[in-house]
Formats: sequence, C-alpha cells, structure tokens
Amino acid sequence: MNFSLTVLGTGGSAGLPQIGGADGAGDWGACDPAEPRNRRSRASVVIGAPEGNLLVDTGPEIRLQLTSQRIARIDAVLFTHAHADHIAGFDEIRILNRLLGAPMPAYADAACWAELHQRFDYAFKPWSGNGFFRPVLAERVVAAGQIVPILGLPVQLLDQDHGFMRSLGLRIGNLAYCTDVVRFAPEAFAALRGVQTLVIDCFTRGGPHPTHAHLAQVLEWVEALRPARTILTHMGPDMDFRSLCDALPAGIEPGYDGMVIEGV
Repeated sequence: MNFSLTVLGTGGSAGLPQIGGADGAGDWGACDPAEPRNRRSRASVVIGAPEGNLLVDTGPEIRLQLTSQRIARIDAVLFTHAHADHIAGFDEIRILNRLLGAPMPAYADAACWAELHQRFDYAFKPWSGNGFFRPVLAERVVAAGQIVPILGLPVQLLDQDHGFMRSLGLRIGNLAYCTDVVRFAPEAFAALRGVQTLVIDCFTRGGPHPTHAHLAQVLEWVEALRPARTILTHMGPDMDFRSLCDALPAGIEPGYDGMVIEGV
C-alpha cells in the first residue's frame, strides 16, 4: 500500500498567530514569530491515494492551504467532526465540484451529517445537474469501527473521545491520523497497535485539557504504541516548534503546515 499524506494545517481552533497582539499583527503566545513553522492554519490533511486525493476536513483556510501546496483537485472529502475549525470552509467544495465535474463523494458519521445539514442547509437542496453554484455532495454515512474503501485505500475509522463530542480518527495501513482527541476507548486504542507513523493531536505542553491531548498524555500513548515516527498536530500557542524539537524524545516531532509524508 503506497500513498502520501500532506499536512495542510497543524494549528488549534484559533490558528497561530491568533487574532490580537500588542500591535494587532497577531498573538503568538510562547511561539517565536521568526520561526516560519510556527505559523499554523487549522488542522487538515490531504491523503494522496491510488485513485485521487482525499481531503480530511474543510477548515476556514482550505483555499489557501490547497493553493499553497499546489493541490489542484480533490476527489473525496472526509469529515472527522463538525467543529467550526474543521468545517468552516465547507462552501469551497463548490469549486472542488467544478474541478471534479461531479458531486463530491463525502464521508461523515450520522452526527456530523446532521450538523452539516443544519449549518449549510442550502447545500443539501435538490441539485438540478446544471452547474455548481453551491456545494453538491454525494453523502456516505459511515461509523467508527468500519473499514471504508475510499479512492483505493482501506480507511479504518476510529472512535475518539473529543471531550464534549465524538470524532473520527483514521488508520490506513501503517499510518494513523488522530486529530481532536482527548481519550481513546480500549478498542480504538487497540486498533492503533502496529502503526508506524502516528499523526496525533497535541494541543498543549501544559496539564490536561478538556477536549484535546496534552504532551505528557501523547508521550504515554507513544510509549504504549511505539510507532517509529510520531508527528504532533493541532498545536496551541505554547507549542513552539524549535523548543519542541530540542526537547522531544527521538522519533517524536512537531508537524508544520506543508509537511509531506511520502511512501507511507
């Protein structure tokens, strides 16, 4: 199984820098603004599959993310959950429809579809087949625990506790992408065993967070799973890139926007 993963965004729900700062140019928290890898858009990835590109989540910067990485076409979309930082770029699907020339195959669980229908009701009206002036989706309802064939890849969906809601993690072969998770049920954690590349939510270096994993927790998960490579994502304003590189154990690294993992 050969595919690639492009990390479009590695930031938390407010991105980095956050709006504000003494001069209005942004609040960087504890992160060095001179380090370009500290500039983070909202968490999203594209999986380069045998039969096309799978976009995971449509955050608010999705247009800029895709154009900066020169990804000219998306062939399917998967939503991990319905928080705004993962769906606010939903309307950009209409441009992706035009490039695809068809309704967009889209995957989400029933709870996420219910939220999408409520927030973007205009997108779910009957489609006449005459152009794409709004997003048009070919809905696929999926559930945690399933292995779903998407663009020639078997995508195993994992149940994740995101504090006040559930989210979906993904395992494809020896790679897992698990954003927006604070706890794993035993069966979901067991499904991660044997993973060699783990892209994992790690919002803060501080203590426990109600909805996201923190660094000490991720280190415990890594100790149990022992992946060859762990890449941190969905990072908050205390997660400075260079200081993390200097402090993290071998095999664990902060991700950055535009990172590409080839030949997974």
